[in-house]
Amino acid sequence: MTGTPLILTLALDADTQGRLDRLRAAHFPPARNYLAAHLTLFHHLPAEESEAIAADLDEVCVARGPLSLTASGVLFFGRGVAYAFDAPDLGTVRAELARRWWPRLGAQDRQRFRPHVTVQNKVTPEQARALHAELVADFAPFPATGEALLLWRYLGGPWEPVSAHPFGQSAVTETDNKWDRR
Repeated sequence: MTGTPLILTLALDADTQGRLDRLRAAHFPPARNYLAAHLTLFHHLPAEESEAIAADLDEVCVARGPLSLTASGVLFFGRGVAYAFDAPDLGTVRAELARRWWPRLGAQDRQRFRPHVTVQNKVTPEQARALHAELVADFAPFPATGEALLLWRYLGGPWEPVSAHPFGQSAVTETDNKWDRR
């Protein structure tokens, strides 16, 4: 794939987003924390096909209402920590998009989908183990809602919003995008 890749994420309800953003702000290395907390569905979509991708997103999202998710646990990644989400309906949406885009997907996006939101990354294993133990000790599952699919342009670190595709309605423009949480 060539050009600047596109990234697809799930927009979470404001309460969940705020909770995860606060954890990320507290535990992500500040020099690397230039994104809001996010749940990524696809990491590398071809920018040259952005119009077709957006049309697919509209078609998939307009027919569905908001998605129910549950934060189901805390994951340890060796040099980071994330919240795992149980999200069967999101898995169905992602599988449908993966079928449509399969020839365009790279190896990372062809792997099994494991919904999660990273709250710490690029730290020492000791720091990650300590945060994991702290979060596991206080963890209780909590509900979340997926409100939209967000398409982003990767800019070598920061992301630029391309479009938002709310569940149950047509896409919104950048100027109307309440989910622009760079």
